[in-house]
Amino acid sequence: MINQVGYNINTSEGRVHLTITPIIESLPDGIYFETGVYKLSDGTVGMGSITFDEEMADWTYDGIGELTYEEAAQVADFIKNYKDAAGSDPGVLQ
Repeated sequence: MINQVGYNINTSEGRVHLTITPIIESLPDGIYFETGVYKLSDGTVGMGSITFDEEMADWTYDGIGELTYEEAAQVADFIKNYKDAAGSDPGVLQ
């Protein structure tokens, strides 16, 4: 995932529309790489972040009570399986 996307999830507090924003770094030579960190927000309210290991196999969630483990697992699964549209350009990040 290189561009931010929206994701609707039913939580214990009701339905939440999350914005998932990948943290992308740019090297001095202009090459972009994914850091494995994805910030979560509900509108302007930050809801922590999900961080994957290099293989996108294991993840951690650092939110404090915003999502349960099971809810965070749903979001992590969505991120892991998400495919960007063909021609997506990390140089035009949202």
